[in-house]
Formats: sequence, structure tokens, C-alpha cells
Amino acid sequence: MGAEKKLLQIKDAFEMAQKPHQNHAKLVAALKRTYNQLKDKMVFHEEFVHYLKYPMIIYKREPAVEQVINFAAKFVTSFDQLEKEDGNEEEEETSLLSYLFNFLLESHSANSHAVRLRVCQLVNKLLGSMPENAQIDDDLFDKINEAMLIRLKDKIPNVRIQAVLALARLQDPNDENCPVVNVYNALLENDSSSEVRRAVLSCIAPSAKTLPKIVGRTMDVKEVVRKLAYEVLAEKVHMRALSIAQRVKLLQQGLNDRSDAVKEVVQKKLLQAWLRLTEGDVLELLHRLDVENCPKVAVSVLNAMFSLSTLSDLVQNCKNLDNRKLIPMEDLTAESALYWRSLCEYLKSKGEEGEALIEQILSEPATYADYLLSYLQNMPVLSEEQREDFSCIENLLTKEFIGQQLILIIGCMDTTEEGGRKRLLAVLQEILILPTTSTSLISSLVERLLSIIKDDDRRIHTVAEIISEVREPIVTVDTPIDAAEIRKQQLKLAEIKVKLLETKEALEECITLQDFNRALVLKEKITELECIKSDLIKEAEQPEIKEMRVEKNDPETLLKCLLMCYELLKQMSLSKEIGPTMNGIIESLILPGITNVHPAVRNMAVLCLGCCALQNKDFASQHLALLLQVLQIDDIKVKRSALKAVFDQLMLFGIETFKAKKANDSHSEETEIRNGDCEEEETKIKELEEETATVHNLLQLLSSFLDSEFSELRTEAAEGLAKLMFSGRLISAKLLSRLILLWYNPVTEEDTQLRHCLGVFFPLFAYANRTNQECFEEAFLPTLRTLFNAPASSPLAEVDIANVSELLVDLTRPSGLNPQAKKSQDYQDLTVHDSLAVKICNEILIDPTAPDVRIYAKALSSLELSKYFTKDLLVLLDEILEKVKDKLCQRAIEKFKINLSKGNDIDKDRSEVEQETGTTKSEHVNPNEEEKNKEAGQSPVNEHKDNAPTKQKSTRSKVNRGQRKVKIEARSVNTRRNRKTVASDSESGDEVPEPVTLPSSRPSRRAKTAALEKTRMNLSKLLNVEADD
Repeated sequence: MGAEKKLLQIKDAFEMAQKPHQNHAKLVAALKRTYNQLKDKMVFHEEFVHYLKYPMIIYKREPAVEQVINFAAKFVTSFDQLEKEDGNEEEEETSLLSYLFNFLLESHSANSHAVRLRVCQLVNKLLGSMPENAQIDDDLFDKINEAMLIRLKDKIPNVRIQAVLALARLQDPNDENCPVVNVYNALLENDSSSEVRRAVLSCIAPSAKTLPKIVGRTMDVKEVVRKLAYEVLAEKVHMRALSIAQRVKLLQQGLNDRSDAVKEVVQKKLLQAWLRLTEGDVLELLHRLDVENCPKVAVSVLNAMFSLSTLSDLVQNCKNLDNRKLIPMEDLTAESALYWRSLCEYLKSKGEEGEALIEQILSEPATYADYLLSYLQNMPVLSEEQREDFSCIENLLTKEFIGQQLILIIGCMDTTEEGGRKRLLAVLQEILILPTTSTSLISSLVERLLSIIKDDDRRIHTVAEIISEVREPIVTVDTPIDAAEIRKQQLKLAEIKVKLLETKEALEECITLQDFNRALVLKEKITELECIKSDLIKEAEQPEIKEMRVEKNDPETLLKCLLMCYELLKQMSLSKEIGPTMNGIIESLILPGITNVHPAVRNMAVLCLGCCALQNKDFASQHLALLLQVLQIDDIKVKRSALKAVFDQLMLFGIETFKAKKANDSHSEETEIRNGDCEEEETKIKELEEETATVHNLLQLLSSFLDSEFSELRTEAAEGLAKLMFSGRLISAKLLSRLILLWYNPVTEEDTQLRHCLGVFFPLFAYANRTNQECFEEAFLPTLRTLFNAPASSPLAEVDIANVSELLVDLTRPSGLNPQAKKSQDYQDLTVHDSLAVKICNEILIDPTAPDVRIYAKALSSLELSKYFTKDLLVLLDEILEKVKDKLCQRAIEKFKINLSKGNDIDKDRSEVEQETGTTKSEHVNPNEEEKNKEAGQSPVNEHKDNAPTKQKSTRSKVNRGQRKVKIEARSVNTRRNRKTVASDSESGDEVPEPVTLPSSRPSRRAKTAALEKTRMNLSKLLNVEADD
């Protein structure tokens, strides 16, 4: 009886469950005793749900609420454990669970997002707390499934998260048409909330259908999602379920991820999981990554693994070396060679400690040189039949890859010892001369050779000798014998035969006469004549063999020589002039190579010519026409190389260099035609026109590649022009506008390199200095006009013009300028946005009814304007409000005007206070204080007094002039601004740069530094020619 009196009430249980350290198991047991004592279970169900409603209306994740939810789920699902003990209670237990489920499913569509959240959470908790072998009614299953699928479309992300978790146990990965799996896949790709995507990743079961979606989340925009995706792949997905391409892509992206947390997961979880699947065999793991086609990824994988072990352990684990510290030839594989090279490079990167350990895994240079030579000498040479056999080609490529790794290991060696270094140099030269050496190995061999030789002259001499040996090898040639020579040999042989017959007859006579002494002499003479006879017969049978040099002009030989020359030019210092040896190579190898019929030879010759041009201005000017000709008529690959070469020359020497030749020629003509001042003037004008035309044609040709149908040429042209503009060699608002349009053009959506390059260039260029921002300002209206006028068939019609406008406004923001650029431009009162505001207002007034006005109005409200410009702009805004009829535009401009007026009122109040106190800063401050005031954006009070009437009169008259004269406003505003600046200058006495005006092209406003004036050329006029030209 005492126990019955102490039965736990539901209310008390819920109150106790809120406490953080409460034992829920005891509470569950106590409440179950209460439940078992009741005859009418429905009362308990209703009361239980009644008290459960209180935490369900709270959205915030309070600890007390979470405790109650967990308790409720545990209590309801705890009855499953009694099924085995007493089967009679099954109906009651099921009714409790089903009662709660029915209540939750009825409430899942409530208006309160808190209720929807708690419903989904409770469903999740109930299903999660049920045992693995638990079963529920099919109807109930369908109802839960249907309700949670609806909640997956809830507008509140947290509700969707709980719905995702609730459906985790209801998915069937084996069913291709499972609705839960289909919705999970859709959420992974399309849900806007990263937390929802993360929840799906944690719940989704990997299968053939879901695996591509899981892999796709490794490229998610959110770090936490990418990290979890790699964790899921490491824990739930076997490596064999992924293709080689997927494995390589996952590792490439993961190890190069911008987030250190993601890199760490890939390094410590994914790689380690895959390594366990290969039983700790690193070479087997590399074999499953296809190192031959993706060596960079394999090296990054090895470096990630190396970083988890100590250097000494790495050296000890390198067990495939023999006593010479070399891998035996028969054990050399692509994986073992790459592992050896990567380990050597990793140890070398660790400084003195690593270099000391390299000696334990790498032999002496002389020994290694012989090892390398023996391997490359045994490289197979394929016959014509073998070239058609894929297995033979694959075997050759594998051997070339191994050779490549062995060559790269040379860079890790200590070549300070004289004997080893000499032997290594000799072997490298011998390998380069070998006719069996593959073209793919030439660049690495020459690079390693030149890294050992430090002197440029010796480098040139060595490479020239090797090129000579490869191009003109010594060959044994059968020399045909002349007919006269043959006749002479025949006569001599006949003479010997006659003498031999006579001597034999004399010998017989001596024997008959028994004159043995003379017979002995004759016998010796016969032997001598027989030897002479046999020698003559041999000479007649064998042709004469001579050794001579024969020039080879086959494509493979020319390509090898050009590769050596290219590597040499890359290593040479730019200060090194082109000497006689290089001139010989240019005349005999490079220039003929440009006209070769084979594209690979032409491409390498163009690259070599471009490098030679960087060594000498005159040479570059002389051969520019040849590169431009290649740009117009050759293959895409060769065109790209030529384009790169031209941009490199313009970057190094500037555009001035390429019109110097014409100037010098015309100067010599000028000395001949000095008959009068008029003729000299005409000559100078012609020279200037020729120079301008040359530069214009050059830039027109280069910029035409921006419209190329080939993405490689587009990318190269955009990157080159961006470099020229960023370095100060070129300024053009029209070109800048074209680059912006190219960046937004849907056609370039797949050009990752192009978009990445321009995406980095725009902010760096804009915020570098004010002049660059002015260039963007000039490009603002032409860019938007191009987009507004784009026909429906053009890809530009799909561009979001509002986004383009926002970008340009942001790039011209004065606050975005670098600190140094801000200091250098402090003397200019007006900002770039001030001028842009006038241009936008004038554009609106040209056609106030155009749909473009909304974009312009939005841009106006985003501008950062200086306080000096407020009064002038308010007048323009008043006129716009009168003419613009669009309600949205009116509201935006009115709001903009109110904000301007507030700033103007503050300035007025400040000036009035100064006047009442009798302080006139312009009269009593010293020059230093005056300069400080100017830097702080404050102008003297007298200045406001003098200029205010003029401004009002000017702007008032502008309003009356009408729409046709609106564009003049920019000029009048600037004139007044200049007057104010001059007044300030006279008061302060400081030297300030000459004030500038604000016409639409703004050429005189550019505050150029002395250094930029020498190299920068204002090409806006040249490039503002119509597209038809």
C-alpha cells in the first residue's frame, strides 16, 4: 500500500526531467509503475500529451526543453523491452506509441514553427530510440513517411533538419524508387541551408544512386559540409566503390582545399581509411590512384602521409633499396620510383636534418649517374608494328615515367664534390646525345644539367655542343670507288699475277737446276706476292668506309634540339645579351623551325623565339612582325604560344619599343628633307600618325582574340591584357569594359581559368590607385549600355545587369582604395563616385522613361559621395524627380535625396556655429593646419560663403536649360570645384597639384606619377573607335 501511495505523477515526472543531472532511467521506471497501476490507460495518454504540449511550443533549444523531449521519447519507447516478458500488454504498449504518433502527425502542419520543429524532433527521437528489430504498422509507417516528406519542404531550416533526421530509418537504399532517398538527393543538391545539407549527409545511406551526390558535396560552398562529406566517404564508403577518376579528384580537391579543417580530415581520416584497406601498403594505394597520369596528386598524397611520421621512421620504412642505396632494376615500378623521388624531395625540404638522412636512401652522384645511364640505355625502341600494339606503347610510357622520376631525383643530390659532379654532367650529356632518349625526358634532363652548371656562358656552350651532336651526329658512310681507281687496281692486280707466274716458273727452273739458295729467295718472293694479291682482292671487294657528320632534319630531332634551346633560354638571365653562339642557333634552328610543316616543331620554335626576344629589345622589335603573322595564320596551339610571347615582350619593354624602329627610320628621312620648317612639321605629324596607327593595329589585333571561338585564345588574350593594365603599361576604359563583359558572358562559364584570372584582377586593379578607379568609372556607362542594347539572341541578354552595376559601383568605391593610394589622392576633393553620380543623373535625364532607369537609381543609392558635392547633386535629383514617372525609381531617388539632405544640413549647422562664434579658419590657421583640414575633408567657412551663390545660380540656370544641355552640368560643377581649390591654395600657400576637371573622358584629371608617365600610354582614344573599324 505504501508503494502505491508513492506513485510518480506525470506532472512531477516532467518537472524532474528538466533538471540537468536527473537520472532519466529511474524516472522512466517510476512512471512505468504508475502507468501499470492504471486501469484506464487513455487518461494517462491524454495527460501525458497534455504536459508534453508545454515544451512543444518553445522554439529555442533550451536545455530543460531538450531534457523533457528526450525523457518523453525514452519513456514511450521503453515498453518495447517488456514485449519479450509479457505478450498480453502488446496492445496497450502499441496504443501508447500509436496515440503519441497520431497526435504528432496531426500537429505537424501547425502554424507555429516551434510546434512543427518539436513534432519532427519527437518523431526522430521516437524512431531513433526504438530497437534495431523494432516493427511498426504499415499504415503508421506510411503516415510518418508522408508527414515528414511534407516537412522536408518547410520554410524553416531547423524543421527540415529534424524531418531529415526523422526519415533516416525509413529510407531503403536498395529501392531505386524510394521517395526518401530521392528527396535526400534533391536536398543535397538544392537546399539553401548548409545545415540541412549537412544533416542529409549524416543520414543518407551510401548506394550506387546516392554516392555521386555524396561525392558532389565535397565541392560544397560551406566548409562544414565539405568536411562531413569527406568523413562520410572515409567511414561508410569502400575505396573500390569509387572509380580511379573519383579517387584522384577527391584527393586533389581535399588536399588543396582552402580550409585547413577539410585538409586535416582528408589527411587523417580518408587517406588513413584507404591505407587500412590496402593493409598499410603505400605502393598499393598509389597503384589504385594511377600515378602515371596524375603524378601531382600522388605527390601531394605522399607528402600528406609523410607529415604524419617522423623523418627517421620514414627512412627506416624505405625497405626496397639494395646495399648500393638503389632500387634494383627488376623491382623498379612507377609507384616505387615516384615514392623514392617524393621521399627524397620531402627530406630535402626539411633542411639540414632531412639532408643528413637523404644519404641513407640515396647513393653517391657517380654511382647514381651510372645507374641512370644503364636504365635509359635499355629503354626499348618500338618498331612500326609495335607502335600499333597498345600494350607495347603502355610499357614504353611506364618506362619513360620511371625514367622521369629517376631524373628528378638528381635535384636532391649534393653535387659539391668535384668528381661526382663531373661524372654526373658527363652522363647527362651522354644521355641527351643518345638517339634512343625520348623527347618527353629532354626538358627534365636539360633542367638538371643547367642546375649543376651555374655560369651562363658555359651553359650556352654546353647546350650548343649537345645540339650540334644531336643535329649532326657522326655516321659511317660507304664511299663509292671511282672507275679510274677501279681500273688502276685491276691493272695492279694483273701485274702482280704476271710477276707471280714468272716467279713460279723461275722457282721450277731453280729446283730443276738444284739451285736451292735462289729457290729459297724465290719462294719468299712468291709468298710476298700472294699477300699483295689477296690484299688487292679484298680492297676490290670491300668499299671504302668513312666517318662523317650528317645533318638530321626529322621532326623528332628538331623537337629535341628546340626543347634543349627552350630550357636554356628559360634559365638564362634577362641581362645576358644574345651572343654569337645563340645567334647561330637562332639562324640555323629556331627561325627555320617556325616554317616547319610539323605543328609541334613550329610551336616550340615560336616559344624559343619569344624567349630570345626577351633578351634584347632590338631583336624583339625586329621579329615582332613574324610573331604577329603566326598569330593570324597558324594552328591554335602555335597561336597561343605566339600570343603569350607578344604579351611577355609588351610587359617587359612596353609598347614604345615597337614603334622606336619606325621613329628612327623617319628621323633619318627627316635629316634628308630639311628644306624648311613646314616640311619638318609635316614629317613629325606623319611620324606621329604612323606610330599611333602601329600601336592601334597591334592592340586591335590582340584584343580581337577576346572574341575568339577558342577558349584557350580567349583566356590567353584576357590574361595578357589584364597583366598589361595591372602593370601600368596600358590604360583603356573600352578594353576594361570588354573584359567585364567577357567575365559575365555565359559563353565563358566553362572557362575556369579565364574567370578566375579576371575575378582576381578586377579588385586588385581597381583598389590599387584612383586612376584605375577612374578607368572603371569611364567603363560604367558603356558597359551597361552594351548590356541594355544586347539583342535577345545574344548571350549577353542573359546577364544580370543589376549585378554588373553593383560590381562597378563597388570597384569604384573610394573607401576601398589602398591606404597608400588614399594618401596620394587626398588633395582631390571630389571622389570618383561624385563624378559617377553626375554621369548617372545625366544618363537618367536623357530618357527618364527607359527601363534602365531602375538600375541607375539603385546604383545612385549605393554611391559614397563627398559632402562638397551634395548641393550640386540635389538640384539634379530634383530635376530627375520631376521627369521620372516610375514609382520604384521615385522612391529610391527620394530616399537617396533625403540621405543627402541630412548630411548637407549637418554641414550647414556646423558652419553657422563657426560664424556665430566668430572663428574664420581660413584667415587665422597656419598652412600646416590648413592642410590637415583639407585632408580631413573640411573646407574653410569663407569658401562656402563665396561659392554658395555661384553654385545655386549655376544649377538653377541648368534646370531651365532643358534636357539637351544636361551634360554640360558636369563641366560647370568641376569649374566651380576648381575655383574653390585655387582659393584654398592661395590661402594655405602649400604646393598642391593642379586641379582637374571632370569631363566624360577625364584625361587631364589623372594624377600620374613620374614612373608611370614613362611607360603608360593613354589608349582610350585609340580604342574608342567603332567596332566596324
